[in-house]
Parts: sequence; C-alpha cells; structure tokens
Amino acid sequence: MLTKGVGLFPTEPVGAMRDYVQLAESLGYANVWFGDSQNIWRESSTVMGAAAVGTERVVFGTGVTNAVTRHPSLLASSWATLAEYTGGRVALGIGTGDSSLRTMGLKPLKLAELEAAIADLRALFRGEAVKEPSSGAEYHLNYLDGPIDIPIYIAASAPKILKMSGRIADGVIVLVGTAPHFIEAALATIDEGARESGRTLADLHIVLWTPTAIDDDRTEARDLVRAHVSRVCIRPLPAAVDPHLEEAIERIRQNYDYYHHMDTEASHADLVPDELVDLFALAGTPAECAKRLEQIRALGVDQVSIVPFVRPGKSKAETIRTFSRLVDEL
Repeated sequence: MLTKGVGLFPTEPVGAMRDYVQLAESLGYANVWFGDSQNIWRESSTVMGAAAVGTERVVFGTGVTNAVTRHPSLLASSWATLAEYTGGRVALGIGTGDSSLRTMGLKPLKLAELEAAIADLRALFRGEAVKEPSSGAEYHLNYLDGPIDIPIYIAASAPKILKMSGRIADGVIVLVGTAPHFIEAALATIDEGARESGRTLADLHIVLWTPTAIDDDRTEARDLVRAHVSRVCIRPLPAAVDPHLEEAIERIRQNYDYYHHMDTEASHADLVPDELVDLFALAGTPAECAKRLEQIRALGVDQVSIVPFVRPGKSKAETIRTFSRLVDEL
C-alpha cells in the first residue's frame, strides 16, 4: 500500500505550518517532513514542536537535517524530547547537509562522517556515552530512563549514498525524480547496500521525495516546480540522462543560488526545460499526476512524499487535498 507524506519547508509562520499538519493528519497522511535550513526558513525544531500539539497519529520528521549545524548532542536531545512528547511518532531524516551549510560557505559532510554521526546518534538513543571528536570528552543524554527507538532515515540521490543508506539506515528519503528508470536504479542500489548488512530492500522504508504541483493548467504546474527540479537534477544521479539534458543541468549547476533554495521565483528556475520537469517532478493536471503515481506504485516505493509548490502568498492546502485524493483513488 502506497502511503502519503508531505514535505513542508517552514516558509510561513508557525500557525500556518501547524494548520497544514492538522490538515494532513485529517486526510490520512502518514508522515510530515520539515525542511531544516536555518538561514532561509524558520527554525524546524520549534515548528515541529508547535505543530505536534493536538495531533494523534501523524509521524514528524525532518526532510532533512544535518550533523554540522546540529551537533549530534543537540540532535539526539531534540529528537528524544520530540519522541517523548509525541509518544514515539518521529522519524529523524538526515543528510550530508545542503543549503543549511552552503549559505554559510560550509561544505557537506563526507559519507564516512555522516555514518559516524549516525552511529553516535544511535548510541545516544540507547543511553550510551559517545566521544566528542574535537574535545575528546564523553557525553550522554543524562535524562533518559532507558533506550529509545528513533528510526533514522538518510536522504540520498547519488549512488554512493544510496548504497550506504541501504546498508545502515532504517529508511531512505529518495530524491531522484519520478521517472521509473531513475527510481528503479535507485532501489537497486539501495538493495545492494542492504544485502551488505544481511538485509534486503524490504527491510527498509522507502520514501520518494518529489516536488509537486497539481493544476488544471499543466504549464502553471510545471512552472511552479522548476526551482526544486533544478536542485534535484544537479546532484549525481543513479542513471544517465540524454547528453543535451546534461548541458542544461550544467547551466543550472553554475547558476544555482542557495539563498533561493526551492524558491518558485528563483532565477535558476528559468533554466529548467520541460523534459527535466517530466523526469524529476510530479507536475501537471490531476489526470497526468494520477498516471505517474500508478507507475510509481508498481515499483515498490512505500511512500510518496510531496513538496507542494504554489505561488507566493497562496495556500498549499489544496495541493495537499488533491494529492491525498489521487492516492486514495489508486
């Protein structure tokens, strides 16, 4: 069964974000994932804590955080606290770091560093002490009464991190587009990593993360997702694209502005041709989006998590409702 998720970047006041969460829960969404990029969006941990008030079922996650701006001690304590408050309805989504770092001229973590940070987080959640690499001192979460179970999801698009995710993660937030051949290649790489740790793909929860706009005007829908598509397609991909599209991707890569990360009005959005939108987004009329969802469901993805895009000042509520209806009708 394909479940529903929604990725929300805190671009609106906390009250509005909480309203979206309430709506998602009422529509049967399984997960709400919050973007974490402190220089361009509101503080994710504050938003999640406020949005959790009054909820009963929906699972809160980050889409995604990092272990640089969030020291592992802070990450562990934040998630232990949120898990306690929500009765365990949490999923820690983490990656190497993107706009939260690049807006300050910092580089993402290397994969080995990310793996070490995840190992530390799991030890801290078990109530164990870990060593702070800079000082050499040991620290632990002093207030835990016992081990806590917090699943860790890795955000992945490039082959190396997809494989690592299969080997060590509880779930994978897959950012490779919506074209079936990209998804199939990503799943095969995750499965390869899973088998290295004695598991299979079935042992992981796979979340397909996709920029989404659903509108009777397919041109408007495509235009709304171009900015997010630009960020997806400049990452290393699990499968090849046509050579002429590589040229377009290189132009986008050279012009990407991280302070306009996921901004529908960003200038780099204008560099995205329709062919890339078709490969990397869920965008078009309701009928077109339903057809693509049918294709995705057949591939074995556990959840499609949309990042709804609308014009500035407009509500994302209608997109959240329409996507819910399309999945429910599959």
